[in-house]
Formats: sequence, C-alpha cells, structure tokens
Amino acid sequence: MRVAGLLLAAGAGRRFGSPKALVPLHGKLFVDSAADLLRAAGCDPVVVVLGAQAAEVRRQATLHGVTVVDNPHWDTGMGSSLRTGLHAVGSADAVIVLPVDTPGVTVEALHRLMALAEPKVLARATYDGEIGHPVLIGSDHFAGVMASAAGDQGARDYLQANTVRHVDCADVADGADIDRPEDLRRRTGGA
Repeated sequence: MRVAGLLLAAGAGRRFGSPKALVPLHGKLFVDSAADLLRAAGCDPVVVVLGAQAAEVRRQATLHGVTVVDNPHWDTGMGSSLRTGLHAVGSADAVIVLPVDTPGVTVEALHRLMALAEPKVLARATYDGEIGHPVLIGSDHFAGVMASAAGDQGARDYLQANTVRHVDCADVADGADIDRPEDLRRRTGGA
C-alpha cells in the first residue's frame, strides 16, 4: 500500500500570534519537524501545504524531500488546504493527514494508522478517548472529503458521516494541538 503524507501548514496562527509553521521547538521549525516525521514513517510522497507567509516559510525551512504547494485560499480555513493537498498527493492508496501544530505525534502513532491503510479505510488517532490527529483517509474517500471540506472543519463533517476506526495512540504519542504560546511553554516546561 502506498501511503502519502499530507502536512497542513498554511494557517496564520492567529491565536498563536504567528504562523505555526515558523514556530521553533528544539532547534527546528514545526514545519520541518512534522515533514521529517512523515518522511521517517515512510509516507510517499509527503506534501506540505503552505499559505500564510509562504515565502518566509520557504526561506527559513529546509523541507527536503517533500513536495511543497501553496494554497492561495489559505485564509478561508483548513478545508481549502485539505483540498489543495489532496489534489497534490496524486495516486496513493491512502493519505495520513497531519496538522503542523501537533508536535507530540510520533512515528509509532503514524505507523499504527498506516498499518490500516487501504483505499476504503477511514481512521483517526485517539488519546485517552479523545479524537485527534493524525487522520488516515483511504483513496476511495478523497473525492468525498474534498467535496465536504470547507472553512476550518477540514474533514470533520465527512468523518462524522462515515464509519471511522479509532486507533488509541496515547501510549506512544501526545496529540495535543499547540494553539497558543502558553501551550508551547507548558509542553517545554517553560513558565
């Protein structure tokens, strides 16, 4: 099974105060760490969707071995980035979708979802019973996800309307979003 990786890194990070793609953690930008994670898990291809401050992200990030695409409508929400990325993935049996602001996701969590990959599957990581990321979307669902992805909902409505396998990843990863600077400070032990 060919599993692509799709990194959603186009948002402006309004609550954070800057695009989260440009946030440094342990000496690497979020966007580089997340792209490297998808590559390390064996995703092929890895597509990175940029939007807000895309030129600055390209200037600061390394983004080796990935396909970088711009979402000209990034300001309309995650849905347009999901559509842009799925178009860029091309032919794959499934895609792992990862938002740039989940630095606690691990290769082990990705592998748990990738083990389920097939065209008809929908799966998502859960953490102590709470749904989270990443999400695995089989290719049979690409058209439906693209048709329903709007605003900041991404694939949420489509996933709610279909059967989704939940994969517990709490023992190998942390699925928390980093939405505000204080979330990052808590993660790194800062004040």
